[in-house]
Amino acid sequence: MENKTLTTGAKALEVNLDAVRYGTFAEIGAGQEVVRWFFRVGGAAGTISKSISAYDMQVSDAIYGKTPRYVSRERLEAMLEREHDLNLERLNAQRGDTTAFFAFANTVSARNYHGTNECHGWLGIRFQTEPHAAPSEIIVHVRMLDYENAIQQEALGIIGVNLIYGAFYLSHNPDLLVKSLLDNLTTDRIEVDMVDFHGDAFLHVDNRVISLRLVQLGLSGAAMFSADGQVLQPSEHLRKKNVLVERGRFRPVTHVNIDMLDSARRQFEAESGADPDETISIMEITMHNLRDDNDSVDLEDFISRADVLEATGHTVMISDYPEYFRLASYLARYTNRRIGMIMGARSLIELFNDQYYTTLHGGILEAFGRLFKNNVKLYIYPYKDVVTNTLFKVDNLSVDAKQKYLYEYLKQGEYIEQIDAFNEHYLEIFSPDVFNMIHRNEPGWENLVPSVVAEKIKTQQLFGFKPED
Repeated sequence: MENKTLTTGAKALEVNLDAVRYGTFAEIGAGQEVVRWFFRVGGAAGTISKSISAYDMQVSDAIYGKTPRYVSRERLEAMLEREHDLNLERLNAQRGDTTAFFAFANTVSARNYHGTNECHGWLGIRFQTEPHAAPSEIIVHVRMLDYENAIQQEALGIIGVNLIYGAFYLSHNPDLLVKSLLDNLTTDRIEVDMVDFHGDAFLHVDNRVISLRLVQLGLSGAAMFSADGQVLQPSEHLRKKNVLVERGRFRPVTHVNIDMLDSARRQFEAESGADPDETISIMEITMHNLRDDNDSVDLEDFISRADVLEATGHTVMISDYPEYFRLASYLARYTNRRIGMIMGARSLIELFNDQYYTTLHGGILEAFGRLFKNNVKLYIYPYKDVVTNTLFKVDNLSVDAKQKYLYEYLKQGEYIEQIDAFNEHYLEIFSPDVFNMIHRNEPGWENLVPSVVAEKIKTQQLFGFKPED
């Protein structure tokens, strides 16, 4: 029998007819669009203990405590905690043996009258999987892409119902739950750039894999997680920060990768004069670098890369932006500060290949205009030809003759800058060679990666490493 996507109304009605589920809806901004579905389809008295909308800031603070930003994860979590605790406090004695309580909340900034605000929102649900169970929680951040306030509200209502339905009936299958968030919607209307599962219902869930799924399924162009594996929401994490990003396969992380980032960061911070706390460095992997020849992703390989990146203490981004100008546009969406992109000299030559830009009406000129328009600078790590022993840097690279004057213009304009302080001993290290050495159990690979990475690979037997008997 073919599996069909339930309509939003059918999902809301199924929840209403479930005698076990009972809880609160708390919604700030964009109307009470989620709870409206449950009232509209009938049977809401069996589901809704309370519906509340604390729009006034003083009222909201009086209920949930003060917060510097009202459309934020901090406010959402305060709402969920308060409303779920009230359900237990008021109702647990009378019906706790037969009821799995929940609290749904959202705090949203929909399109204002002038269309000048960032249209986004936080949604979440704290719920018991069964009576008396410890609560589990799902936190979601969305960007609303419709151009009219009323249509944004409609989309918010639909994704809210999808989240509630998924929490109750799909929590055993997080991949399916994530995919279902856009049931009866499209990615032209809603972007989901963060999902965070935690609690007893999700002990088996690796939120790094969930971040990967968001990008893989097209729900978001990029996703981020911290060095300790916690998912991050880009607008909160990058806000008012200088951003330095290094793209790579990191299979595994080698001395070269770390030297590239550290050397570029020292130069980047010296130029800006900013406090180190004002700069965030990111190691980014594109989906292109994760997919195999069959266009699928090996999850074990992905987790291995995530684990070694975690060992180095860096923030990780997964993106579906193979072109650098698209990555730059994405980062500029969240910060108006400086953006630095680190690449090797060979990658810089590839950047000037106009065949990569045939889909753009303006070709390579359009691509470079979009790349450099947002206070972006490229930091170039040298490449050493092991045959001729030639060190290739910004000043002696040869690009296609057609791009010669464009290259000179970008150099003179200081859009492209050579990384000066680098460790020349690392230039003969190549990740594929290290990977093959690990896979074949060849000695000496430990000297080519940071010690914390070597220890992680050995301890967790990553990248095919097998300890000697």
